[in-house]
Formats: sequence, C-alpha cells, structure tokens
Amino acid sequence: MTAAIAAPAYDAIVIGSGIGGLVTATQLAAKGAKVLVLERYLIPGGSAGWFERQGYRFDVGASMIFGFGDRGTTNLLTRALADVGQALETIPDPVQIHYHLPNQLDLKVHRDYEAFLQELIAQFPQEAEGIRRFYDECWQVFNCLNAMPLLSLEEPKYLFNVFLQHPLACLGLVKYLPQNVGDIARRYIRNPDLLKFIDMECYCWSVVPATMTPMINAGMVFSDRHYGGINYPKGGVGRIAEKLVAGLEAKGSSIRYKARVTRILTEKGRAIGVELADGEKLYAKRIISNATRWNTFGELLPPQQEPAQEQRWQQRYRQSPSFLSLHLGVKADLLPAGTECHHILLENWDELEVEQGTIFVSIPTLLDPSLAPPDRHIIHTFTPSWLGEWDNLSPSEYRDRKAAAAAKLIQRLEAIFPGLSSAIDYQEVGTPRTHRRFLGRQNGTYGPIPRRKLAGLLGMPFNRTAIPGLYCVGDSTFPGQGLNAVAFSGYACGHRVAADLGLV
Repeated sequence: MTAAIAAPAYDAIVIGSGIGGLVTATQLAAKGAKVLVLERYLIPGGSAGWFERQGYRFDVGASMIFGFGDRGTTNLLTRALADVGQALETIPDPVQIHYHLPNQLDLKVHRDYEAFLQELIAQFPQEAEGIRRFYDECWQVFNCLNAMPLLSLEEPKYLFNVFLQHPLACLGLVKYLPQNVGDIARRYIRNPDLLKFIDMECYCWSVVPATMTPMINAGMVFSDRHYGGINYPKGGVGRIAEKLVAGLEAKGSSIRYKARVTRILTEKGRAIGVELADGEKLYAKRIISNATRWNTFGELLPPQQEPAQEQRWQQRYRQSPSFLSLHLGVKADLLPAGTECHHILLENWDELEVEQGTIFVSIPTLLDPSLAPPDRHIIHTFTPSWLGEWDNLSPSEYRDRKAAAAAKLIQRLEAIFPGLSSAIDYQEVGTPRTHRRFLGRQNGTYGPIPRRKLAGLLGMPFNRTAIPGLYCVGDSTFPGQGLNAVAFSGYACGHRVAADLGLV
C-alpha cells in the first residue's frame, strides 16, 4: 500500500527495542543522526528485558552474557555502552556452564581455558589430542575476529580498509565462512559421546547441533568465554537496555513505549515511514526493523511486497522453537556452597532437540544477590517448546497444561537440586504464547535455524533488504542468535545506515 509523501521527521526509525535495535539506534545517534525507537511494550530490551514480582527481579531470557570484556574488539556490549557515554558494573562468572548430561557426563566449562580442557580430557582421555586441536582451531577463528573492528560487511570502504590493515585475519575468516562446527570437530574427534557433547556446546546457544552451527559463531562463543569471559550486569540483564536507552536520549534521540507498529509505509517501492496501531504515521529517511523477518515481511509489509530474496531465505531457514520458562523464587539454603550459576540438564541424547527436552538453568542471584529478597535465590529454568503445544486451548486447559509442565520440570530438576519442590517461595510459568504476546515474535520463536545443512554463515542475510530504505537487524540477520551476535548485527546495521545517510 502506498502512503502520501511527507517530509521525514527523523533520520531513522527503529521498530523494536531489542538489543540489536538499541545498538543500531545508539550507534546512529552517536554519529549525529536523529533516531526514534518504537517499542510496543512498556520497557525496552525485548528478550533481554525483565519483570518484577514480590521482590524478585527476573530476567526474561538467559543470564549467560558475552560481550562485557575489557579488551579486544569482540566486547561489543562494553563498546556499545561506551559509545554513548554509558557503563555497567559487571560480575565475572568463573564457570560458563555446569553440564549434567547422559552417561554420567558431568563437567564444568571453566573460565580458565586450560582448566576446562583438562576437565574435558579427564572425561575422554583417549581424545586428548583431538580435543585440544578442535578448541585451538576455534581460537584461530576468534583471533581473526578479535583483530579487527566488527562493522558492516556490506560497506565496501570498511571492508577495503580492514583488509589493508588486517589481511591475514580477513583471509582467515573467509576460510571459515562456509564451514560448520560438526565438520571440523569430526576431523579431530571420533568418540560419539564427545561429538554429542560438542552438539550440546552448540545447541545451548544456536538451538541446532554442531553440523548446522556456523564455525565463525562457535569460534566467537567457545573462545570469548575464556577471553572476555561471562560477566553478569549488576542489577540484572535488563540494565543493558536501560543504559542504552539513557545513552540514546543523552545523544538527542528518543524512544516511545506502547507504540505498536502495524505497517511499514512505502512510496514507489521505497520504505518511507511506519503506521502505528492508533493510525498515527511517522516518517524517516531510513526504516530499521528489529522484528523477526517473518514479522517484517509477513505482517508489517503486505505479502505482495515480499521480495524474492526473502522467499528464498525462508526456503533455507525455518523458525526455531520458543521456550517454556519457569521462574522460581526459592529458599537460599536449597543451594549448597559451590553451586554454579548456569546449568544444562539432559538425560537422553535422543531428546536433545525435542519438545521440552534440554533444560537450561540460570541462577543469577549467585552472582548478584540484590535481585531477590533476603535469604532467597532465583532459579530461571527454560526448555524448548513449540507454540502448537499451547495454542487453541481454553483458559482452564492452558492453566492446567502450564501447571503440569512446571511440575514435570521441577521433578527433573530435583536430580541436580534435591529438595527443590519444598523450597519454592514463588513460581511463574511462561510459554510460547507469552513470548508471542509480550515480545511480538511470530510464534514466540527464538530465531531462525537452517532447514537443512548449509554452508556456514553464507546463507544469513545482512542488514540491507531488497526494499530501498528498509533494513533489518537482530537475530534473523548475520551473524544470528545470542546477545553478542545481535549486538554485532546492531553495529553492522548502524554503520551501514550511517554510511547511506552520509554520516561516515
């Protein structure tokens, strides 16, 4: 549908205030652009938001945060805040994950790289050389990324300058662009349980096993946890979005809440503005969607305007599951000294990817006790779940199914937290319907995953779209899911839009 031409009031409008959208907005504002962020909910952050109940401050998503290091170039959250004059105190986590896996595979991914390797080698002594060679190759990828500023790969001037300054790092990344983790792991490793462990190492953030996880993404995750480390923001994950908003406003730009975009306006095929649910129309030189690509091209634009390249992308990628989330407040004496903040529980390898199979656990109060009342802890548990399990239920059916799913999760968690059921002080359940309602994500999806094995990251789209003036940012753009990955997407999008606006 075509809108009447109007003078743009903004340089850029960003639809959605997830971390990718906020990083884009703040990068543009830092370069002098006038930016408006439109958020459908009451607070910023999207999946990195929060909510408060009875003295508990719960993170909506996971609390395993990359990107808060103090050196190199991959510390994107530290840099994004600093670019708009903000900073956050963070708390280092000495262990990324404590795994509780089939065949009594129990181990911790220590922040110290050698300590992690030694613990893994102790479980698989016959694979000692292969373990070291595989994870050392992940470091090769990371070192290439960490040698250069991470901006838009769509901007020729940036690419040319980076290649001149870091030719070996660039060539190293080109080598790994078409490769997946599973192929490289199998060059060095034969033990099937160890290969399944590497599947889990990928699945815990990519929601696909190693054969479908790009090596560049794994190189970042598997190495940065030992380099920059996992660092929890004091006050909760929601503080990241709050600080980015403060920086955005300090730079003269703005955010509006309860502003649900229902349509992207176009004129002669070019994106020129947006229409809100109340009928208000706003115009900008550039429109940036932090919604998923399914929302962007399936809802905000009419089907007849879907570009052919988006149709091809949807043939290569599908929606990942959403999550069933269980937010618990528990008595502090439930957890013995030495309990780790993050856990993953799986009893049967065949259930890695099934409905409510793998269980993820975050206990952020072990790092920041201020998030809960005295003598209490937060246990946030989540497990993959599809909307089809929860849709088209009556209110009573929905309530009963949530209660049954929560009881089953609690029963399984008793294996690592004995006495959990009797220590619960507060309980709240979220489903894919919750994610769809509050985060505005189609089917509550976590993001895109390949329909079949693809060539590394080569299938992921960048920020520009086939519609002039329209850009996408977030987990359905390069390089994919995860807080630091969407921050990377935000940096890239901000740089690309700034170049198109003549600001760099």
